[in-house]
Amino acid sequence: MTDAHDTGAIADSRGDASGAMSVADASDLAGRVVENIETVIVDQRNAVEHVLTAVLGGGHILLEDVPGVGKTMLARSVARSFDGDFRRVQFTPDLLPTDVTGVNVFNEKTREFEFQPGPVFANVLLADEINRAPPKTQSSLLEAMEETQVTADGETRELPDPFVVVATQNAVERDRAYELPVAELDRFMKKLHLGYPGREQEIDVLDRAVGGHPIDDIEAVASVEDLRRARTATGEVAVARPVKEYVTALARYTRDHAALGVSPRGSISLLRAAQGRAVLDGRDYVVPDDVQTEAESVLAHRVRADAGGTLGGEPARSVVQRALDSVDPE
Repeated sequence: MTDAHDTGAIADSRGDASGAMSVADASDLAGRVVENIETVIVDQRNAVEHVLTAVLGGGHILLEDVPGVGKTMLARSVARSFDGDFRRVQFTPDLLPTDVTGVNVFNEKTREFEFQPGPVFANVLLADEINRAPPKTQSSLLEAMEETQVTADGETRELPDPFVVVATQNAVERDRAYELPVAELDRFMKKLHLGYPGREQEIDVLDRAVGGHPIDDIEAVASVEDLRRARTATGEVAVARPVKEYVTALARYTRDHAALGVSPRGSISLLRAAQGRAVLDGRDYVVPDDVQTEAESVLAHRVRADAGGTLGGEPARSVVQRALDSVDPE
């Protein structure tokens, strides 16, 4: 999402501009975006698809890993695949909440205060190394992520539609970072890890980077209006009662077998991510396999396995895996 691109000729079969596109067209759109991102991101199809299902489901994404594995590049590739407004904030210890949300500034000419919107007023906000800022600044995103609005000096302002936060988190220098508040972690639909590339994949990365980075050549393959309509189509994907009961049973298992289990917001996120997965596969209904595919990335970062432990991590993933092994989707 940078400068405008001509997306009018992308497709003529997206349906009425004022309503939702069909699931088939939404699936085609997602496929184009995945292919576009893969011109930059090598051998990360699973992570790319997880990002797309979250975007389709109206969620926010947290990318956590060691430095240099492509977290920021993945976020930029997603943003630039859509023709809209993209902003990036480098989170640092001295960053203030108003640096993110905006601030009222006194205009000497008009003798009145005018609101100067912060970078949060964008379609996609990249919160880079979000855990380097103190909790007060991190919390400036809570209202934006949950209610797509910002309140400053008593006045509430709506954020653009769509609004997506893609945050990256440094997983190594814990002594120089701040833990994200539980309430903020719960607002991220998914937490993803990329990992190191394989040998051949890393050679491919080097090949692509010689003489210039492929991110410089990536262009939009869809508009924000396309994304809005694709999200509407995703929200209308059918979810039968047994699937809802399955999601509820998984959440309740984590509450019964961990110090802190999945919240109702987490259950809703899992259901919406499963709808996104169904769209990605070209279906207009959710099946248990969709829920199982999405469960770890949606649930694990909401679980504290042991009293005094941390949210997420391998113990939490083990709780989620045991839930999947123990709960019958039928």
